Amino acid sequence: MSQWNMQAIGRIESCYKEKFAIPRQPGLTPSAEAILHLLPPYDTPDAVRELAQFSHVWLVFVFHATADQGWRPTVRPPKLGGNQRVGVFATRSTFRPNPIGLSVARLERIETDNGVRLHLAGADLLDGTPILDIKPYLAYADALPDASNGYADDGGQPLPVRFSAEADAQLLALQARHPRLRSLIAEVLAQDPRPGYADDPTRRYGMALYDLNILWCCDAAGALVISILPA
Repeated sequence: MSQWNMQAIGRIESCYKEKFAIPRQPGLTPSAEAILHLLPPYDTPDAVRELAQFSHVWLVFVFHATADQGWRPTVRPPKLGGNQRVGVFATRSTFRPNPIGLSVARLERIETDNGVRLHLAGADLLDGTPILDIKPYLAYADALPDASNGYADDGGQPLPVRFSAEADAQLLALQARHPRLRSLIAEVLAQDPRPGYADDPTRRYGMALYDLNILWCCDAAGALVISILPA
C-alpha cells in the first residue's frame, strides 16, 4: 500500500468550539467567522501572492477530533434521519479510511503582517482544525449546475428561529464583541442541528460558539434561543 507523509500548513481559529451544531456542509452559515493561521515555513506572503483576487478558497483539512476513531464501511447520514446506513464513500462522514475533508469558504481578506492569516466566512470547520492545502475556487469549473445531489438534496424548509427577551438583551450586550452573533445563531439553528432521531419536544440543547454557551429548544413554532451565557 502506498503511503504519503503530510503536514499541516495551517490551523483554523473558528467560532465553532465543539462538533455539535457545526453545519453539515460549508456555506450554510455565511456569518460564521474563521481565521486560517499559516504555520512556518508556509507563513510567507509569497505563498499567498495574488490569492486575494479570488472570492472563495477550497480547504483540504483533517478531521482531527475523530481521526483516532478509525473508519467504518457504512455510516448513517443525518439526511436520512440517522437510521439508514449507506456506504461511507457515498457520504461526507468524518469516519473515513483517511480522515480528510474538503470545504469551501469565502475569502474576506488576507493579513501578512507578522505571519499570514486568511480571514474566512461560511466555513464549517471546528476550532483547531489542521489545514493540509489551500486552492482557489474557480466558479466556471467547480460549480456544476446540472449535478445531482442524490439523497442529500437540500429539500425542506429552514427551521424558524426566534429569541427570548433574555437572549435579546444578552445579544445587545455582546454586540460590540460579536456583531454577527445574532445572524450566526439563526443560521446555525435554521439547519436544525438536532440528531435525526430527536423526538423529545421538551429537551433543551446547548451549543458552543466563540466563548459562549447558547441554550435553545424546539417547539411547534421552530427553534427558541433561551439564553446566551459565557461558556
